[in-house]
Amino acid sequence: MISNAIGKTIYTEDQIRQRVAEIGELINRDYQGEELVIVCILKGSLYFVADLTRCLNMPMIIDFLSTGVSHDENGKTIVRFTKDLDVNITGRHVLVVEDIIGTGFTLGYICQRLEESKPASLKICTLLDNPTNRLLTINIDYRCFVMPDLFVVGYGLDYKQHYRNLPYIAEFSHK
Repeated sequence: MISNAIGKTIYTEDQIRQRVAEIGELINRDYQGEELVIVCILKGSLYFVADLTRCLNMPMIIDFLSTGVSHDENGKTIVRFTKDLDVNITGRHVLVVEDIIGTGFTLGYICQRLEESKPASLKICTLLDNPTNRLLTINIDYRCFVMPDLFVVGYGLDYKQHYRNLPYIAEFSHK
């Protein structure tokens, strides 16, 4: 079901495919001869990870991490893992793959928790970087697109769990 709330296409299927391939080449260069643990942040990164890993030529393990965000009685944001890693990342090269980085709060928490396991390296790859409301400084090693400050759906990104399956990324009006 395509809603009339879907607006202008921001990134086409071809633009996404080309950029993912380019990022894949950079990762291949940087991790040549190494095994890589890909950490897919669910659910939004699923399509991106599937396409990205098909561009990679090093040995790899793919694992999944899921977080939930809630607020306490004082309005403080609390991030918790709802699905933790199954793989031990100690001493391994880890690439966290995210769909979109906004404030950086959730990703900062994820990286802090992963660093506790003492990986050999920890890098970040994102499909979309939205720095407009960034609250934490996040070192993004690989980014496909710096996006305009819009609400978008498609290619894994959702609105109330819908529209993830669109092969492109489009503006969405949820008013």
